[in-house]
Amino acid sequence: MANKVTKIGILTSGGDAPGMNAAIRAAVRTGIYHGLEVFGIMRGYSGMLDDDIIPMHSRSVANIIQRGGTILKTARCKEFYEPEGRKIAYANLKKHGIDGLVIIGGDGSFRGADKFSREYDIPCIGLPGTIDKDIAGTDFTIGFDTAVNTAVEAIDKIRDTADAHDRLFIIEVMGRDAGYIALHSGIATGAENILIPERKTDIDELIGSLLEKEKRKKLVNLVVVAEGDGFGGADEVAKVVKERIPQADTRVCILGHIQRGGSPSCLDRLIASRMGYHAVECLIEGKHNMMVGIVNNKMHYTPLEKAVKAKQKISDDWIKIVKILAS
Repeated sequence: MANKVTKIGILTSGGDAPGMNAAIRAAVRTGIYHGLEVFGIMRGYSGMLDDDIIPMHSRSVANIIQRGGTILKTARCKEFYEPEGRKIAYANLKKHGIDGLVIIGGDGSFRGADKFSREYDIPCIGLPGTIDKDIAGTDFTIGFDTAVNTAVEAIDKIRDTADAHDRLFIIEVMGRDAGYIALHSGIATGAENILIPERKTDIDELIGSLLEKEKRKKLVNLVVVAEGDGFGGADEVAKVVKERIPQADTRVCILGHIQRGGSPSCLDRLIASRMGYHAVECLIEGKHNMMVGIVNNKMHYTPLEKAVKAKQKISDDWIKIVKILAS
């Protein structure tokens, strides 16, 4: 970029994730430190179209690092997918003199930012904010650590009641397209079986495993299921289990949106702060259309067009660990 960035806008888009506020705080205060004017764009791209854009100061982000959710709100905006919508968004940004954007969200948000930037020559820097940990180009996404720890805490409590009643619990965690929350929380809580979107669910194998454990009088079992599991999630798995193993005292628990909320963990606060700082540094240095990530504990920059949902295969070693440790 030939022109120096002087006014930046910050927005959060897509699903909320614990740690987004820490990223906002870091970006706002880094911008102010460098003498930039900083604006908050409410409700993601919707706020850009509605001109819901507010000036932000150092005190605007006081006492938010420990809060879940996002003070800028978030939304999905279909109008931004259309050229006319992006044209309106650009006009509103120019009205405020905004010449750089920090977008905290997932791959859909990044695709929109990349297209917008190419059309209107506004530099955009993306921060990976999603609890699913499914973005290529970073070892961590903002919110994953908190979400998985929330799931672990809940599953630990479920195991207590399962143990008291000799019950089989089928627990659904978030992860429509990625099974990282299920995999990590399942291993950390000693789940007997873990079902994830990256592997085709073999229901016969699951039933066989549960029957084998029943023969050994292992009556307390936890099955952790990602919501995007190919079989249809916890309710569908439970239907088959109840039909094929009617003697088991089977219960279903869907953790749902509690995984999105809550005070962010130390790790999420640290990576969000680090990423927010480097996002503004990128804009000042003239970089644009990049996602700021962390790989091997070092900052890593990925073109927005390539920072899409990671489709890497989850290693068979993880699945082998589950089977051995839960035997």
